[in-house]
Parts: sequence; C-alpha cells; structure tokens
Amino acid sequence: MNATPQTITITVERMIAATPEQAFDAWLDPAVPGTLWNMADKLILDPREDGMFYWRIHGTPHYGYFTELTRGRLLRHTWMSPYTGGLESTVSVSFQATPSGTCMTVVHSGLPDSDGGRSHDKGWNSILDGFSQRLAQAA
Repeated sequence: MNATPQTITITVERMIAATPEQAFDAWLDPAVPGTLWNMADKLILDPREDGMFYWRIHGTPHYGYFTELTRGRLLRHTWMSPYTGGLESTVSVSFQATPSGTCMTVVHSGLPDSDGGRSHDKGWNSILDGFSQRLAQAA
C-alpha cells in the first residue's frame, strides 16, 4: 500500500505600493525587476488559463501551467521542480486592495514536508521582498 506523502503549505504576505491591477500586471511582466520571472536564466511564459511556464534559475528548472487568472484579484498555477519531490504543487497569488496599496499573498500548497519543500519559504520571502521593494521605488 502506498502511503500518501506528508505535505505542507507556505504562506507569504507583503504590502505592495500599487493598486491590485498594477501589482497583478507587474507580477506577470518578466521585464519588471523583482518579479519571479525577471530573475530567470531561461524563461518560457504564457500567462493565460492552461498556458505553461518553464522557469530556470541557477540551473534549476521549475515548470507548471496556469489554472486561473483574474486580473487584479487572483492567479493560480501548478508548480514542479526538483525540490517538490515529483509532487505537483499549487501556487495561488491573491491581490487585496488596502488603503495603502495592495496586500499580496502567495500560498504555495502541496509541497513535500522535506528540506526541499520547506526551502520554498525562503525563496518566496526573498522574491516578495524584492518585488515589494521594487514597486515601492517605482511609486
């Protein structure tokens, strides 16, 4: 009998100095420094429902497909990398308007409860730090 692997969920939140629509558009624009996609060594990005992405950084491939995109509110995609241990995980990015800009929340679920899975916490925190700082400078 195969045991179901233990999984974890990582949640990272930042305040962004932009409207939800501006933050959403910037997040999906590989030309914007500080985005996940901008730091890629190699990138294939088709941000539409059922569109695929391939993102390689420091020689490590990451890939998946977009399952939901609602401009200014939510985007969701699958995520696989050597660090997911063969599991297809899910990344949800939400954008909530606040009086001072946008609360952006990344929820990465279905990660293996392993060093590789837990390493995504550091990765998402670093990426969101860079993104929020970059948009604050542009404001």
